Amino acid sequence: MKFLNFGSLNIDKVYTLPHFVKEGETLSSDSFEQYPGGKGLNQSIALSKSGAQVFHAGKIGKDGLFLKQKLTAEGINVEGIVEDGLITGHAIIQVTPTGENCIFLYGGANKEITVEQIDQVLEDFNADDFLVLQNEINSLDYLINAAYRKGLTIALNPSPISDTMKDLDLSKIDFLLLNEIEGQAISGETSPNKILDHLLSNNSNLKIVLTLGTNGVVYRDKIQEHKQEIYKVKVKDTTAAGDTFLGYFLSMISQKADITSALNIASKAASLAVSRKGSSSSIPLLAEVLGKDA
Repeated sequence: MKFLNFGSLNIDKVYTLPHFVKEGETLSSDSFEQYPGGKGLNQSIALSKSGAQVFHAGKIGKDGLFLKQKLTAEGINVEGIVEDGLITGHAIIQVTPTGENCIFLYGGANKEITVEQIDQVLEDFNADDFLVLQNEINSLDYLINAAYRKGLTIALNPSPISDTMKDLDLSKIDFLLLNEIEGQAISGETSPNKILDHLLSNNSNLKIVLTLGTNGVVYRDKIQEHKQEIYKVKVKDTTAAGDTFLGYFLSMISQKADITSALNIASKAASLAVSRKGSSSSIPLLAEVLGKDA
């Protein structure tokens, strides 16, 4: 079983500030750091570190070659990444002393994915494999339809949320992994129970993982529901928490773990990630996660 992550590749530019910049305000940053990033890259690294066989597809510009090198160093196949983008996507990230973050993105090459590239990449995958998607690249509709026809298991993380997410055919999605804000935007509901009820009433095929911040996470499908509390740690940077959780959860599921175990291990991994600075660099190895005390 293989994981194809057709996902974003970004350069993360991280600024530490006393608080998030307000309208009309100018702040001096206490520090600046640059990291490999993008939800796609982060999720691929989380999948790989949790033991999955990962193939990453996407697009970068010549300024982003170090992102490809980073993935290769993490044991990820990068044959599906092309380098002819105009400029690599990047993120401007504000981080406060309490570890909260505020992010805005420029899509760059992530928004230049072609149908021809998609078709070529998908030739090497079949119904035994997973496709992982986020909302940081273009042509999601085409990708979902093409992968569905081939019988791939499709996992979607609709982040960053946008109106286009409401138009996607969720009947073709197997795993929907999202946070409360994204759930509200897609469903129009505000409470976690109503979000889950709405999504499943319209798409009974879905297996939904809804993260609730400090209130943990809930999994629900048409026959079962499971909840998982967070592991409390001193938070330094929450940037890659959701990506770490997703990678570990899907990897555990692919290895035939039950839902309870997958949620538990993914939550431990996310707690380790937020206790460290950085995005992809904060993602722990499986041995660290399994060795973490409950």
